[in-house]
Amino acid sequence: MEKTIIELEQAAQTLKLLGDKTRLTILGLLKDNECCVCEFVEVLQMSQPSISQHLRKLRDAGLVKEQRKGQWIFYSLNTSHETYPIIQQVLDQIPDQKEKLTALEKAGLRIQCDM
Repeated sequence: MEKTIIELEQAAQTLKLLGDKTRLTILGLLKDNECCVCEFVEVLQMSQPSISQHLRKLRDAGLVKEQRKGQWIFYSLNTSHETYPIIQQVLDQIPDQKEKLTALEKAGLRIQCDM
């Protein structure tokens, strides 16, 4: 793996964003998946406007990407962001979030976001 030097300010901004439990959970959910706002609302049991504010901060920093599929906007990790190696290392140290999405799927709540 090629080692890169990340600007101190950029690293600090990324770590600040990762310091929030909700944003860290969102990134954990996006580690191996793409998700829409409605899925985050169900998993985190928070309001849609609150989730959207967290996603806006992550998107504005370039840590997540969004893609429109029909009426839904799906979010994914931006693996080409210069601080992605930091994010990847942090996500490797926290509990896997897959079971939360699996539970949503079993409850039939992931299907509502499909086109």
